[in-house]
Amino acid sequence: MTLTMTREAATERGGSPRFRRPLVTRRNIPYLLILPALLGFLCFKAYPILAAMYISLTTGAGAARSFVGLDNYVRLVNDPLFWTALWNTTLILVVQVPIMLLLALLLALGLNSSFVRLRGLWRLGVFMPSLTGLVAYGVMFSVILSKDSGLLNWLLGFVGIDAINWLGTPFWARIAIVIALTWHYTGYTAVIYLAGLQSIAKELYEAAMVDGAGAIRRFWSITVPQLRPILLLTVVLSTIGTLQLFDEPFVLTGGGPDNSTLTISLYLYQNGFQYFDFGYAAAIAYALTLIVAGFGLVQLKLTGGKK
Repeated sequence: MTLTMTREAATERGGSPRFRRPLVTRRNIPYLLILPALLGFLCFKAYPILAAMYISLTTGAGAARSFVGLDNYVRLVNDPLFWTALWNTTLILVVQVPIMLLLALLLALGLNSSFVRLRGLWRLGVFMPSLTGLVAYGVMFSVILSKDSGLLNWLLGFVGIDAINWLGTPFWARIAIVIALTWHYTGYTAVIYLAGLQSIAKELYEAAMVDGAGAIRRFWSITVPQLRPILLLTVVLSTIGTLQLFDEPFVLTGGGPDNSTLTISLYLYQNGFQYFDFGYAAAIAYALTLIVAGFGLVQLKLTGGKK
């Protein structure tokens, strides 16, 4: 359909016809189509980001806010509790992410095997934990890990192991967070790996078998190189997700005991919605953004993400 200039019935003084360009033309149709999405981005993304940046440079509450420049960021650098939260977050990241990714890869290899019967049922069972609500499964684990009446301590009692105070001691509280995260996200990652495994051409494995390559050799020479983009994706996504960890420590431990499970996101929440120090909370949010971006760039550099 060709949109053309329209002639108005009325003419200007002097007798020459007056032309009016229609609002919708072939050239501006694409811009009109993306306009709703652009308005949504400006209202719900760009404006909050810029507003948070301004708030991070102020102090006070409501209309009584006053501009303090970079004072909140200076306070953040000298805040020992922020560094404690960063250390806790990094520690959980270093321990939990490799364990989860390894278990997910092993599960995907097993679910992709032709020797496993009822594979569809097993795949559904592996993926089901990731569908559980974050708060719901956090409450569930708080019951399972209870010192006096928890299911896990009850099972440990059968093998002669004394009850463990999972949520009341710093070391075991961190282990509890790792267990909960691994249970919830391993199946989701395994499904991603499974999709990658199914996209690898079987001819590659057949050719390797003809050349006499064993299972381990085929894994390192075919499976891992073919899965490299997916492995990089899951590492980056898992790292970003763990750096933003909030729900599990909030529900299970509240950041305790003795701030041993306090994460950056939880510390941000405490400053913003418990102490109502929104300026400092916004500064923590921007610091977290820089940390996430830095981790992502380092991982891409180390794993050769540009190749």
